[in-house]
Amino acid sequence: MEMKILRSSKDEIEVQVENLTIAELLRVYFNKDPSVTFAAWKREHPSEKTILNVKVKGKTVKKAFNDAIAAITKDLDKIEKDFSAMK
Repeated sequence: MEMKILRSSKDEIEVQVENLTIAELLRVYFNKDPSVTFAAWKREHPSEKTILNVKVKGKTVKKAFNDAIAAITKDLDKIEKDFSAMK
């Protein structure tokens, strides 16, 4: 998956994401983080790529991204384990 950073600072980032599902998944996990003050995506038209905007307070945006991705990975591993146990 490719992401393009459009604008970045210590406490805010705007990223172009190719996949709307990934943008929504990240938004949900960002909004679970108390350090994230704002997380939303927008898409001007269905034929255009999604723009994800994240603002944080108390940690860096990079740390917030790493935390969100770690939480997603942990949950997906648990789902895979639970599904495998259903046999």
